[in-house]
Amino acid sequence: MRRTVFQPICTTLLLAGLAFSLTGCTLHTPPAKGNKQAHIISPMQARGAVRLSQEEAEHIAAQAAGQLGKKVSQQQVAFAISQSLAHAAAKPANDTALNHPGLSLTYGELAATLRHMQAVLPNVMRAPSLLAEEFTWYRIGPDFGATGYYEPTLKASRTRSAAFPYPLYRVPRDLRKGVPYHTHSDIDRKGVLRGKGLEIAWVSSEVDAFFLHVQGSGRLLFPDGTITHVLFADKNNRAYTSLGRVMKERGLLAPGNVNMKSIREYLASHPNEQAELLDQNASYVFFREANQGPIGAMGRTLTPWMSLAVDRRTLPHGSLTFVALPLPDAQGNMTIPFYGLTLPQDVGGAIKGNRIDLFSGAGPEAEHVAGFLDAPSAMFVLVKKGLKNR
Repeated sequence: MRRTVFQPICTTLLLAGLAFSLTGCTLHTPPAKGNKQAHIISPMQARGAVRLSQEEAEHIAAQAAGQLGKKVSQQQVAFAISQSLAHAAAKPANDTALNHPGLSLTYGELAATLRHMQAVLPNVMRAPSLLAEEFTWYRIGPDFGATGYYEPTLKASRTRSAAFPYPLYRVPRDLRKGVPYHTHSDIDRKGVLRGKGLEIAWVSSEVDAFFLHVQGSGRLLFPDGTITHVLFADKNNRAYTSLGRVMKERGLLAPGNVNMKSIREYLASHPNEQAELLDQNASYVFFREANQGPIGAMGRTLTPWMSLAVDRRTLPHGSLTFVALPLPDAQGNMTIPFYGLTLPQDVGGAIKGNRIDLFSGAGPEAEHVAGFLDAPSAMFVLVKKGLKNR
């Protein structure tokens, strides 16, 4: 589970020259001079699902050659598919999973699609354009806003010290489902949980701890080099407030410059304001330790560059999807095209309706993408060819 720290500042993708008849799909073209966002695909404003022609699907699927086998290996793709298949296969086969104008699917049809994806995966890894031959493509509109999340790594200690003063807590025994609990300020500022034996570890940075709460899970790196995962276990039943939105509304950050990097830089240069700003978010996350992670809302391990946090009413867990969106370059501008096979496997408190969060994994690149990604995306649902009524 994850939440978004930034207020969306999505802009509409611009029309490029080459258009197809049905959906107006365009291949990637460089951004025009002065434009900070690449033309990934022409926008779709209509609500519902539109079936792509074979030609359209082939052109879009072929672009995934830059991702499959590079950002994700065949082993990773196979693992991710197995996680979604286990989820879909456990549902009643005749239950409706997805219902958009123009496309309705049962869990049985989702499972059949994923099994077929398993069977053709070796061929698809060699030639992603084969996705158009094996699956019927539907574009879901209106287009989705896309953000990113990642698994941060925090320096930590099992004991409190001057170097590691900030605690991460496990779930308190007196926390009750749906009942508002102590706020972020109560816990981190007033220390209401201190000395109750709930500390998992202590970390070196309060800001790092805050972003760990936002992401929902992460890794702890201890002085002896050992690493453990900390996963979302529960929350304090308080409303989540976006720090980026607060800072933008106060004029502390420009509307076009609200991202993880700018927030960190402002807090570092204004230490006297840090506590008050962090306390604007009353929500608080409690963690649990694990040997593997992160774990999504399906209860299964997420896969970088494939797993999506979604609104399950819009894209059900167990569906097979494909996304086209721009990723941030070194300057944070959305200019790098990303065409990828994806799987809805998680949820997020700020992910409602036609929104997705792309899980980018761990490490510097993952942090950069999660910190800057904020753009429209074209979302496609893939269905095994030959299923009834297709």
